[in-house]
Amino acid sequence: MSPARRIVAALNPTASSGRGRAVGPQVVAALRAAGHEVTALAEPDFAALLAATRSALAAGADALVVVGGDGMVHLGVLALAGREVPLGVVPSGTGNDVARGLGIPIGDIEAAIAALLAALDRPARHIDAAAITGEGMPGSRFACILSAGFDALVNERANGMRRPRGRSRYTLALLVELLRLRPIAYRLVLDGVEHRERAVLVAVANNRSFGGGMLVAPDAQLDDGLLDVVIVRPLGRLAFLRIYPRVFAGTHVSDPRVVVRRAARVRIEAEGVVAYADGERIAPLPLDIAVEPGALRVLA
Repeated sequence: MSPARRIVAALNPTASSGRGRAVGPQVVAALRAAGHEVTALAEPDFAALLAATRSALAAGADALVVVGGDGMVHLGVLALAGREVPLGVVPSGTGNDVARGLGIPIGDIEAAIAALLAALDRPARHIDAAAITGEGMPGSRFACILSAGFDALVNERANGMRRPRGRSRYTLALLVELLRLRPIAYRLVLDGVEHRERAVLVAVANNRSFGGGMLVAPDAQLDDGLLDVVIVRPLGRLAFLRIYPRVFAGTHVSDPRVVVRRAARVRIEAEGVVAYADGERIAPLPLDIAVEPGALRVLA
């Protein structure tokens, strides 16, 4: 058994549309039962929870555990910038793609807690993070995938809609954007080399999947010091609907209209596109992304 640790636990009671409300207290109880000192945090919004987490970490901590989905992992990645404190994840959200990439059990809270407790007995694993910079925005970073194409447009539209609520709002937004589907003119700079592309989707991936298991970058690795840049060149609505299901198996990359390049530094420019990373709204393009090799310590 590991020695007693000072653990900050950031909890999202609204994870998975509120169905994960009981998971946070369950995790805190298990950590305390194992002899650890736990500071449990729950705030009404992302900004308040991030501020509280940073404050708790500054007071001294041996680990940060986030309970929720990829948005909570995003919070953890932001809070740990410049720190060597390891990050633990108990997935209870909708997507859980970072946990999936790390091999943490999905859909089984008891197994995920057991994996966390076991990981506290082992040295932390080092994985990459990616820093995001842009004019007029505070610096950000991500662990999973930054999207700047069709999926980002869907997220932006869904976030601007008041009704319907829940998952159906995202579905409606997807249908609207599908009807409006058109190529976007991108200027990409990958490790200093310029590429002009017309595409319907551009994703910068540190992890293999997003959106709850969509293998948009099936060969991406969390610890290779590189980002996989996935480009889907122009296609019609019918072709898009045909290729879309293949993303769940990662076989879409065999289509000649899908291009994957690797780079350590990426600049993305396009008009009218707001980027999302780890499912969270970041900022309008242009943005610069730079991999941070081994910058994130994880309990996995």
